[in-house]
This record gives sequence, structure tokens and C-alpha cells, in this order.
Amino acid sequence: AVATAAAHGLSDGDIIALTSGWTRLNDRAARVANSLTGTFALERINTLNTQPYPVGSGAGSVREVTAFTEISQITDVATSGGDQQFLTFGFLADDDDRQLPTTKNPISMAVTVADDPDLPYVAVVEAADEDKVARVLRLNLPNGDSILYNAYVTITSTPALSRNNLMTRVITLSLAGRPTRYSAVVA
Repeated sequence: AVATAAAHGLSDGDIIALTSGWTRLNDRAARVANSLTGTFALERINTLNTQPYPVGSGAGSVREVTAFTEISQITDVATSGGDQQFLTFGFLADDDDRQLPTTKNPISMAVTVADDPDLPYVAVVEAADEDKVARVLRLNLPNGDSILYNAYVTITSTPALSRNNLMTRVITLSLAGRPTRYSAVVA
């Protein structure tokens, strides 16, 4: 996808959060590519199909992500949702029902972390929990790939306690838009 914006100030590799009239693009995070004066591309986002991306109705805005704060001491990550929902139906003459894919369930991630209130990310996550504004998160994978999420971030207010275990808190990410995965940069 190529976006048009006068004096956007973005450079290749910048991470942005998108607001768009196109519902499939709205609330996604993306990486900027092919940045020129007045235009830039949304790397790995294809809007050529005019059915979900009608010409002239994708106007919106972008917010540049200027910094990331590492969430450390993660003990577990559990993802839920994203599974396909279906319309099941059958005609009177059918012996078997039919299925058509419809929407997908919303995705959320529960990130369990050791309770350490002095770590830099705690204040950032607690502020996100308080203001309920979506944040862009980047998951860096061991092979160099990364996944960008635009999500509402909350955190449990008190740690879980159990004998002979770490005290932990749970950070929940409720995705506002589809995730975007990027392959490792090959030099």
C-alpha cells in the first residue's frame, strides 16, 4: 500500500500506527518503506483488492512510534482467539450441512511476567492500562523476524502468589488490528 501525506517526515524502517477508513487497515501497525516526499509505502500490506479497500475511502492518519521499552522477565505467553468463525447452513434437499467462513474471533495475548515494580516497562504498562489508548508492541523473534501488534494493554494490579513460585503479574494485550509480520533484514 502507498500512502500520500504532505511533509510526513517518515523514513524507511519507521514504525507507525494507522488509522484508516478501510476497516482491514484501521488500527494496524506497519513499517514504512520507499519513503519519498509526499508518499510512503506500508511494507507488506497489500491493498490492491478494491473489495475491502475501495478507492477513495481509505483516508486516515498515522502516528509514528518513536521508542520501544523492553518487557523483560517474561515467564509465559498464552495467545487466544484468531480462530475462524463459520456460518453453517443446509438446504432442505441436502444430506450434509455446508460452511462458509465469516469473521475471526478477536486475538488477545496474556504475558506473564515476574513481579518487579522497579523495571522500566512497569510504569509504561500501568500508564497504558490507565489511559486505555492502543500501543504498538514489537515481538522480536530469535531468527530476526518481528511481529508488530497494535493493542490495548492492561496489567493485573496485584501479583499472583503461590508457595515456592515467583510472584507474577499478567499483562494482557487485546489486539486492536491485525498483526503484521516482517522477515529479518538481510544485509
